[in-house]
Amino acid sequence: MTEQTLDKEKAIVVFSGGQDSTTCLFWAQKHFEHVELVTFQYGQRHDKEIEVAEAIAKEQVLKHHVLDMSLLSQLTPNALTQHDMDIEQGDEMPNTFVPARNLLFLSFAGALAYQLNAKNIITGVCETDFSGYPDCRDSFIKSMNVTLSLSMDKDFVIHTPLMWLDKKETWALSDELGVLDYIRHNTLTCYNGIIGEGCGTCPACQLRARGLNAYLEEKGEK
Repeated sequence: MTEQTLDKEKAIVVFSGGQDSTTCLFWAQKHFEHVELVTFQYGQRHDKEIEVAEAIAKEQVLKHHVLDMSLLSQLTPNALTQHDMDIEQGDEMPNTFVPARNLLFLSFAGALAYQLNAKNIITGVCETDFSGYPDCRDSFIKSMNVTLSLSMDKDFVIHTPLMWLDKKETWALSDELGVLDYIRHNTLTCYNGIIGEGCGTCPACQLRARGLNAYLEEKGEK
């Protein structure tokens, strides 16, 4: 009996409902016939993230898996899971860094892909605007791709369509995909849980706004 091979037209998107992962959602729909989403509940700063992810999945009529990863919030103090911590950039690493987050997310996404017989895993990590997070680097993703494939004896492919794009270029990609306005108004990037343009003051909102303003200015729409 021949072992079943992974379906090259099936894809799993690691999905938070933010700008980057939603751009990846639409990128995946353009490149693969069957797309499903996986969102992780890890005790993040606000439940709104899960709600936004669920709403987008429903609007796009995509199967959506929400997995409990709440243990992650117990492992280390950080500003994304400790609500009483102020968000700080820091000299070396922002206190929004969650150690092992992408390591665990991709491991569980791989396990899900195995069950669904999906060859492709898409994540919105980016080394250009990555805030110094080590688990957003291309070298980590390449090593994780090898590890996942070896651990389950399956030929997975981890796609990172945003890896070498800055935020301006990420907005340009969303425009190319025809969803710039959708992403602008329906996604949640803000650390304070405000959909769309966000609070305007947290680091995530500032990065997002700089990229959008630069892109709109380049297009002559600002």
